[in-house]
Amino acid sequence: MTRYWSVCLVLGSLAWGQATSSKSVQSDQKPAVLAGDTLKATASDHSQQAKTSNVAPDTPVLTINGLCENSPAGKPEAFSCKTVITQAQFEKVIDAVQPNMPVRVRREFALRYANALVMTKRAEQMGLDHGANYEEQMKLARIQVLSKELNKAIQENISHISDKEIEDYYNHNAARFEKAEMDRIYVPKSRQPPAASDERSSDPGRQERSQGSERIMKEEADNLYVRAVGGEEFTKLQADAYQVAGIKSAVPNTSISIRRISLPVNQVSVMDLKPGEVSPVLADPSGYVIYKVKAKNTLPMDQAEEEIKATLRSQHMEEEMRGIQESATPTLDENYFLTRRPR
Repeated sequence: MTRYWSVCLVLGSLAWGQATSSKSVQSDQKPAVLAGDTLKATASDHSQQAKTSNVAPDTPVLTINGLCENSPAGKPEAFSCKTVITQAQFEKVIDAVQPNMPVRVRREFALRYANALVMTKRAEQMGLDHGANYEEQMKLARIQVLSKELNKAIQENISHISDKEIEDYYNHNAARFEKAEMDRIYVPKSRQPPAASDERSSDPGRQERSQGSERIMKEEADNLYVRAVGGEEFTKLQADAYQVAGIKSAVPNTSISIRRISLPVNQVSVMDLKPGEVSPVLADPSGYVIYKVKAKNTLPMDQAEEEIKATLRSQHMEEEMRGIQESATPTLDENYFLTRRPR
């Protein structure tokens, strides 16, 4: 067992890396890993990344005084030595953990990384890098790293989408890119309830009033549909719907631009209407909606390109992962997993 080791909790937030030493910092060593879900890159940080390019690769960027390769635990002379990590070595660690890590979090990461190295050294001095528990955790760490690398490799392989793939997808899924300018009325399912002080939960007539309220709003939705077919302005119809519902807030804009793919399944049929036609009253999770088509068009392929790429990447990733997962089938002993085991 070497002194360069890692202990990885598969479901944890940290992975501990190998310890560097004053003897090995000049060589091209394997980087240590310290991963966390909190280190997320943002687009605004990418421009700041160039600031680190002014630092030479062999410039020390992290020095840990007192961390030595062979110093015994608790010896004062240990503080006369140090571990030095250069810019090039630190960048390797960054690349292994999170490429393009934001500049704003690198300092925090460096401190956490240094602390991990110090703890790793102390664990080695205590002999914790030996034994069955350590070996099992190393196996789990290997599984996690290889799974992550496989996922990364697949993503890189599927990242290249050809122009022909984009064109074929666009032509075969033309309906997906349909876009319509519409007016929409939203009718709440029930009227605004009275103030809490006026409505007691124990009131035996509460349920009956609620059902009556819903019946009134459904009748109002049907009435608004007839008025919409008759050519009345949707803005006026929406205002009336809110008035009947007892809603005091401002009336929302009825004009919307919508895609077929963004509509609920039970409302997709409105995309088949012709300009000027009005949809029937359609159910909505919290009420009813009525649409009127004003104009229809199709999103040009150049505007849909990034969406298509993302869709194809997702499909390719799903296919790749399905192929891998279906290549082997796990079987569980249900007697073991379903039986309550003693603590």
